Amino acid sequence: MPGKRNMEIPVYVFMGFLESGKTTFIQDTLEEDYFNDGQRTLLFACEEGMEEYDEELLKETNTTLVYVEEEDFTKDFLMSKVLQYYPDRVIIEYNGMWPVQKIYDETEGTPLDIFQTITTINAETFDLYMNNMRSLAVEMFKISEMIIMNRCTPETPRATYRRSIKAVNRRAQVLFEALDGDDGEDVDEDAALPYDLEADEIHLEDEDFGIWFIDIMERPEMYEGKTVVMKAHIFKSIRLPKGCFVPGRHAMTCCADDIQFIGYLCHANHAKSSTIKTLKNKMWATVTAEIKLEYNEEYGEKGPVLYAKRIEAAEPPVEELVYF
Repeated sequence: MPGKRNMEIPVYVFMGFLESGKTTFIQDTLEEDYFNDGQRTLLFACEEGMEEYDEELLKETNTTLVYVEEEDFTKDFLMSKVLQYYPDRVIIEYNGMWPVQKIYDETEGTPLDIFQTITTINAETFDLYMNNMRSLAVEMFKISEMIIMNRCTPETPRATYRRSIKAVNRRAQVLFEALDGDDGEDVDEDAALPYDLEADEIHLEDEDFGIWFIDIMERPEMYEGKTVVMKAHIFKSIRLPKGCFVPGRHAMTCCADDIQFIGYLCHANHAKSSTIKTLKNKMWATVTAEIKLEYNEEYGEKGPVLYAKRIEAAEPPVEELVYF
């Protein structure tokens, strides 16, 4: 096949912990018309789970299966198999316990071009992995275009799980699949909120800031014209527009090394206050502000912008960090 070696080969990466449904999802994908088109597929399986690949399906879909141990997942090994089988595309069923960066390190400088990354999650074990292996889970979420949570039941807190994922990767598409195969009803975002979205003023408890931050980012139209009351850490900078600050909180999505400040731009020019004469950087304050949706250069797009009505000095919350 002249010239084949110099062509880019699309790579589809399927990630997730053991028993998250990767093998089942890959086999379902192979059966789809857009994938089962006669082209050669090279499938690297980086672990052997309870679900085995259907050999007949692999033959029907022109797929070659190669099992890989972590020590063998190298640039030389991957390319030796590419040169052996000359695939039109490559699928990698990646081991969720391996470093995510390894995929990029071992495909860099090769014809293997990562085209799409999908992570599968078992809803029944989501909390377990997030509590014990959060850093590994977060690394997978960060690079995924699509995240599929399967084995959901009516009791699965879909909205809560969705916000936890979106806190890490706001661009990812998050899908839910029910245990019985029926996707069921859409996520009821409002019912899962700890505050009343229909109230004249939305009062955020200290622990609700992260939920509010993610929800307004995902559904800004639901908050336009609303008034929010929240305790926040004040961030001021000469880089911000005159008369503006950011009321926010420090949030940890993964570990102590992954703490970042989150918040939305706020105009303070018309705020009334009997307790604050000068708004100081890093002070704590209770901010009452109206939410508007408008284009802002700080965002580079249209998004939530706050207009403070009142700012009052406040004591720091018991827990200053926000956790997702």
